[in-house]
Amino acid sequence: MLYRLLADLVVTIHFAYVSFVLFGLLLTLVGWAVGWSWVRNRWFRGIHFAMILIVVLEAWAGIVCPLTVLEQWLRGLSGQPTHGGSFIANALHDVMFFDAEPWVFTVAYSAFGGLVLMACWFVPPRWRRAPT
Repeated sequence: MLYRLLADLVVTIHFAYVSFVLFGLLLTLVGWAVGWSWVRNRWFRGIHFAMILIVVLEAWAGIVCPLTVLEQWLRGLSGQPTHGGSFIANALHDVMFFDAEPWVFTVAYSAFGGLVLMACWFVPPRWRRAPT
């Protein structure tokens, strides 16, 4: 039971990671359009960029995401099939994963990383505090 709960927790963390990467870019672009100054925060933008960079580098190196590996290992320890989980975990898992050739994911991740990089160019983060 403990391993199953831990596996479900890993899926939830994985979903949060993916959500931050996706919605971070969307919020940056919307925030730029409506004038939200917080979207230029260097910590937010730096963490966001680092997170997508990790995904892109893993894809190019052919590395399976460590969160996926951890989840599958925990499911195996719990006696579950490696794709199983609670209702919420299955729903989150089904939203994040689908079958395609590995190169499709590499291209998609790289393109999205390129969009994040372009957002850094067009909506540059603030590196210094504005004078008060």
